[in-house]
Amino acid sequence: MYPLVTISIPLYKCEDFLKACLESVRLQTYAHIEVTLINDQTPDNSVQIAEEFIQKHQLENWRIIHLAKNSGLSVVRNKGIDTALGKYIFFVDSDDVITRDCISKLVVISENSGAEVTMSQLECVELTTGKRSICIKLNSEEELITGNINILTAFSNNELVSYSVNKLFLVDFIRKNSLYFTPGLFAEDELWNFQMILKLNKVAIHKDVTYTYFLHQKSIIHNRDRKYFNNWFTIAKYVDEALKTEDNNIRKALILRYLISYKSMTLMMNWRAKEDEQLWKESYCNYKTLSGLHWSDYFSKKIPLSIKKADLFNSLPTDLGFKFFKWRWER
Repeated sequence: MYPLVTISIPLYKCEDFLKACLESVRLQTYAHIEVTLINDQTPDNSVQIAEEFIQKHQLENWRIIHLAKNSGLSVVRNKGIDTALGKYIFFVDSDDVITRDCISKLVVISENSGAEVTMSQLECVELTTGKRSICIKLNSEEELITGNINILTAFSNNELVSYSVNKLFLVDFIRKNSLYFTPGLFAEDELWNFQMILKLNKVAIHKDVTYTYFLHQKSIIHNRDRKYFNNWFTIAKYVDEALKTEDNNIRKALILRYLISYKSMTLMMNWRAKEDEQLWKESYCNYKTLSGLHWSDYFSKKIPLSIKKADLFNSLPTDLGFKFFKWRWER
């Protein structure tokens, strides 16, 4: 039995990289694939390139779906979920490539384990230098994590990854739990994966690299500004709301641990992107309005010292917090 896999690819301003992406998908060793290319009303030649590629190779299970208006990646991802005919869905960004055995490896693992999500390692390549690195490491030592508390623990300990590409998802699991991307967000993966983590009961992990993320001047990682910083705060508010409405004390503690780590991570990304003191301080002030540790938590042996330190560093008076952050950054 070879289940159908839907590979969903966005089409938006990707004409410089699209052919390589499509070729990596076409050359998959796993044959039972359908490909949906979601046109987000791209203003360049991406649609024409995709149409010519499909016609040239006579790809019957490939189709282009046109959105009525430019709506952003969240809506594109949601359209991919809603139109998927496969048992599984796999997201590929149009400026990246996957290894030839990517889908076959992940399908075997998913089918054998019954995992709702199977993820593997991603590598980054600097286009200008060709340098390769594991830029966002999958840190878990496990090959299979079962039980929601165990999965949430691994996630809050930064052992899993928050991007949505390079993961094989059960379509029925996504639909039954109404796990859709929030429209309008620029960092949509982080929130969607957090919301999914709260529902998962079985995650499989493959340690090999199956996906290449290309770093170039058009990459989002190089083009972050105030709207991204504001979006990070919006996501943090969603996490804070989940924390406040959670009844299970174990899950509540793990969500808080994640929220504290998230604040520290995005403050660092904020500074790395712009090195703008005013923008950094705005984010810092915003985060101080959200949940953190109670003073009594600092005496708890159940909370890691690293989390206590992070919470303390993120709770200082703003000017002092910035000076301390800058000192730690530069040393």
